[in-house]
This record gives sequence, C-alpha cells and structure tokens, in this order.
Amino acid sequence: MADTQHDPGGVIALARDLIRCPSVTPDDGCGINALARVLEQTGFSVTLLPFGAGAARTPNLFARLGAGHPHVCFAGHTDVVPVGDASAWAHDPFGGAIHDGVLFGRGACDMKGGIAAFVAAVRLYLERTPRPRGSISLLITGDEEGPATNGTVRVLEWMAAEGQIPDFCLVGEPTNPAGMGEVIKIGRRGSLNAHITVHGTQGHVAYPHRADNPVHRLLALLGELTAAPLDGGSEWFEASSLQVTSLDVGNTATNVIPARAEARLNIRFNDLHTGADLAGWVRTVATRHAPRAEVGISVSGESFLTEPGAPVEALRASVCAVTGHVPKLDTGGGTSDARFISRYCPVAEFGLVGASMHKTDEHVSLSDLKQLTAIYTGFLEKVMR
Repeated sequence: MADTQHDPGGVIALARDLIRCPSVTPDDGCGINALARVLEQTGFSVTLLPFGAGAARTPNLFARLGAGHPHVCFAGHTDVVPVGDASAWAHDPFGGAIHDGVLFGRGACDMKGGIAAFVAAVRLYLERTPRPRGSISLLITGDEEGPATNGTVRVLEWMAAEGQIPDFCLVGEPTNPAGMGEVIKIGRRGSLNAHITVHGTQGHVAYPHRADNPVHRLLALLGELTAAPLDGGSEWFEASSLQVTSLDVGNTATNVIPARAEARLNIRFNDLHTGADLAGWVRTVATRHAPRAEVGISVSGESFLTEPGAPVEALRASVCAVTGHVPKLDTGGGTSDARFISRYCPVAEFGLVGASMHKTDEHVSLSDLKQLTAIYTGFLEKVMR
C-alpha cells in the first residue's frame, strides 16, 4: 500500500490496470476498451476505430477533449510483444506487481506506463486549469508492435478526413536510455529492406566454364554496395548505415556450383536520402553485376525531422524543470509510429527509460512514472497557454 499512497493523477493505478490486460499483438486483451472507459470518465469524447478484418482486425481509438486550437495530441500503443518464457519472470508478466518501488509487467515501459502518464497529466492539468483553451487528444493503437498496417496509419487517415489533425503530437515511446531526462527524439532515420536473389547456372565445380556462379556475382554486388559509406551524416542525423543481414545459398554439396544465391540487407538512412533513391541505387548495382537478379524492396518509413520550435522547447523546459537535466535532441534508434505522424504534423517523442523494454521482467520505477506525469503536465501548461 505504501508504494501507491502518492499516486498523482492515478498514474500508477492506471498503469497497473493496463498491464493486467494481456494485449499481445494482435490480441487486444481488453486494453483499448479499458482505456476508452477511463478516457470517457475523464471527459474525453472517444471514438473506437477498429480497422481490418478477421485476424488482422486492429483495435484503435481517438479521443478528444475540448475544441479549437492549440490542439495537442498524445500518441501511443496498448499492444505489447510476447512475454517469452513466463516461468523465467520473477513476477507475473500481466500481474502489475509492485516490489520495492518498481512496477513489473509486459508493457510497463513500452508503453502502457507512458499512456497512463498521458491520462494522469491531463487530469492534473484540468485540476489546475479550470477553463482550459484549445483541445487535447489521444491517438492510441493496438498495432504498433505488429505489422502496423491497420493501426496509426489508418487512424491518421480518418483524422485527416474528419478534420482532427493536431497542431503538434507527442509520442510516449521510451526515449531515455538509462535515466529520465536524457533524450527527446525529434526525428528518426528511414528504414529500407532489400531481398536480392541472383540466378546463375548450376554446374560441376571442376568445369566452371560450363556454369555461371551466382555466389560470385552476389559477393561482387554486395562488395560494391558496402565499399564506401553512404554519407558522413547531416546536421541532426548520424551517418546512414547499410548492413547485410543474411546470405543464403542452401548448397550442401562441395562439388556443385549452385543455381541461385540470396542476400538480405537493411539500410537505416538519414535526411540526405529517400527510400526511392536508395532503392534505385540498389537495383542498379544488382543489375550491373547480375542482370537476371530479382530485387525486392520495402521501405517501412522515410527519415523525418521536426525542427526545434516552441512545442519542442516547451517539452525540453518541462523535462529540465522536473529532472534537472537538459535533454539531448536526438534522431537515432529504430523506427516508431512517429514516422507516420510526421506526414501530417510536427511530432516529437519522449517517454520512460527503455532499458528493460521487450525483456524478461520489464519494469518501470514508480518514481519515473511520477516524473513523466509531471513532465507531461508541465508541457501541457506551457503549450496550451
């Protein structure tokens, strides 16, 4: 009981309730509906937005409080990754146990704790601001850890059609590596995946002139792709990176030249490139070394940058006021749903410490939950003036 006696805005209670919903992608496990009820009780107008059909049906919601501008949106996801071997956990992955000031459970930091801090911050803001101006909204999906096809992308399309696009969006992903107040994400690199299949002519290794070795061709084209850095970085981004992730031939014989060879690679690219430009480059190099090569490419997101402005500075000031640290503005790491939101409005990311996300015994300290709630509350007080 002592652990939860001081629970600003109900952040701890709500985080525990959400963790107790086993919302492993694609199963919602009551997460969206439980959150919808809490938001309605807080005064939000809630619209449930399930998209897709059958097993691909994804629960989402959009909730808005107030009208007009400024319109600030909090974005996040209730779905979580699988727990793995539950017996390896010291606490029930969906129990919401609290031990020595730490809340345990899948989604504690990624990102049910962040969602709870959203709601708690709005409650505290409303208590301190009897006549708030503008509007606050939440965009919550159950499909961030999965394919991300019927989640935030579809909700944003609906929001645009309904005139609900915010002036600024704050995503609650865990951005801090080790301690609160370290990092605000103001952009992300793009991500391109390529699957290259090189076709040759099978033959005996003793008679190479009668064959066409696809492995040699594949190694040559990969050599060209990796020979030089893509760039040296830009003002806000580190250098782009191309990494070969797989080489497959499937040849069990030592005296046979295989008929085909395959490779997979990923490029994390900065704002000096576009997915289309890089795709064209990969295809050109592949064709030069292997005219019959098949190249499959998917771009899961383009790079984006939110130039520091009033909302970002308001967030930075609030983080500093609560934690005593001036957070670094950063664009590193993997992708998030912010890549979709950036197509519609300025977006930044700030949340909990991510050291335990996706791990056994995922957890968050109650102190960090309270700090995040205070940061979000201060942010609202600054941007809603």
